[in-house]
Amino acid sequence: MKLLYAEDEPAMSEAVVDILTYHKYSVDAVYDGQSTLDYALGGQYDGIILDIMMPVLSGLEVLQKLRSAGCRTPVLLLTAKSETEDQIHGLDSGADDYLPKPFPMELLLARVRALLRRRAEYTPNLLSCGNITLNQKSCELSRGEQSFVLPKLEYQLMELLMLNRGIYLSTEDILCRVWGYDTEAELGVVWVYISYLRKRLSALGADIAIAAKRGVGYTLEVLK
Repeated sequence: MKLLYAEDEPAMSEAVVDILTYHKYSVDAVYDGQSTLDYALGGQYDGIILDIMMPVLSGLEVLQKLRSAGCRTPVLLLTAKSETEDQIHGLDSGADDYLPKPFPMELLLARVRALLRRRAEYTPNLLSCGNITLNQKSCELSRGEQSFVLPKLEYQLMELLMLNRGIYLSTEDILCRVWGYDTEAELGVVWVYISYLRKRLSALGADIAIAAKRGVGYTLEVLK
């Protein structure tokens, strides 16, 4: 599961990212409201953890802009404010949950799990294309009884391609959306992971393929 975490305090951000990463979440960390908005609208996230008190744009402004743009990604608001009216304002602005600071990390993890369960109510656990299925809970890529459990980056790349099948995604776009906007990975790593997935699809006898168009990018298409 991929999360966007917005927090302008570096020490807090580092601590929370470490905990979430330890519990197998993929996390993009951002430090101001405008970056949060850009990442949220430009990436594929399962949930957003959003601090209210941030520079450039407040968390509430970000939330309102996201909902106005049609973004339905579940949002957990974090803030030092604990007054009832602040909680009501956040929830009325489109937040799915609200957690005042300071908070135990165990409670944050529980709220994140609850947030992602809400996402599951309207996002299917199984993605299908041709004769291939991707299980979003188990990370299994399968055809019939044969399956592979994909490592994290292979899974995220395959999920991205299946959610955007028929749409060409540039190498740069894939690198940002799978590896993160602040990655130090080279563009060539995308081709390497595309190659891994092509081998798995071939081993499964898939009737779909990852097509490439020079200067444009990659897409998933059903073979004729």
